[in-house]
Amino acid sequence: MKYYVYIMACSDGSYYTGYTNNIRRRINQHNGVGLYFWQGGKYTSKRRPVFLQHLERFPSKKDALKREKEIKAMGTNKRHELVESTTKEQILSAI
Repeated sequence: MKYYVYIMACSDGSYYTGYTNNIRRRINQHNGVGLYFWQGGKYTSKRRPVFLQHLERFPSKKDALKREKEIKAMGTNKRHELVESTTKEQILSAI
């Protein structure tokens, strides 16, 4: 199974970092799309729409959680640099 660590840009300019094993479902949950209208998390539900800005794929949940923790520990500027350095091609190749 594949696991993903992702960074979403929120409508207020903030970032949300998380992990999942199904990135398409998780994006829809964060945006409250379709069957996921009431899901997605407290933080992003008030900052919709959110957009995928960074994505990394990992072979294990343990590795994904470790990377999520590293990203969350970064300062805002470092996280912004990571997002800015990510291309659409990198995101698509990780899916």
